[in-house]
Amino acid sequence: MFNYTKIDRLGIITLDKSPANSYDVHFFNEFETILNTIENDKDVAVVLLKSGIPKFFCAGADIKVFASNTVEENNKMVAMANKIATMISSSSKIFIAFLNGHTLGGGLELAVACDIRLASNKKFLIGLPEVKLGLMPGNGGIPRLVNAVGHSYAFEMVISGNPINSEEAFRIGLAHKLYNVETAEQEALEYAKNLSKGPKIAMATIKQTFAEGVGKRTQDFLQLETKMVKNLYDTFDAKEGFQSFIEKREPKFE
Repeated sequence: MFNYTKIDRLGIITLDKSPANSYDVHFFNEFETILNTIENDKDVAVVLLKSGIPKFFCAGADIKVFASNTVEENNKMVAMANKIATMISSSSKIFIAFLNGHTLGGGLELAVACDIRLASNKKFLIGLPEVKLGLMPGNGGIPRLVNAVGHSYAFEMVISGNPINSEEAFRIGLAHKLYNVETAEQEALEYAKNLSKGPKIAMATIKQTFAEGVGKRTQDFLQLETKMVKNLYDTFDAKEGFQSFIEKREPKFE
């Protein structure tokens, strides 16, 4: 269901569960094992989450399994989906989702749990269609979508259940980069590799500062930022950053 590889400081998780990367409890059990491995790997700074299936990033829950499950079984699966999304959003690693196929329901909830989203301009659908099944997103999709695109766009997407394309996702800020389909996979990989060369401690601290600060009063956010940056002044990476700037060379972060 998954392939995990490493390139220096970049971890690459490839979803590979035909036909649509639809998830169930077994999917999440394997996913959790990989995420724990990554979190404990001090070498990894950035993780790229992508699909090995051409037509789909992830279609969310397996509807046939969901329909045949008991309520208790479905509650367990939703709890696991929430756990995985929280592990991604709270990880000390920077997670990048590369969207190059249909990204629907729980698939989009996984994507918005990531810190950065890259997309190709291939024709595919992105959305939260749960309302069309008489349901609503339940894996963190609503608050994280609001954080990504704002209340107005998020509400319309969720209340209508209508999907958008990648160009619209880029326009409203859901996708941070939009690449031409012919070169998208390579450009996404290069983006992730370049980001992974950055200072791990500083990047993890930035992620934590955003996570804790967004939604606070400006004064409280400023105080948080001041507290967090103090932890970086005496690190090897900060010293290397200054030294490399003076010597006019590329930094070699720890």
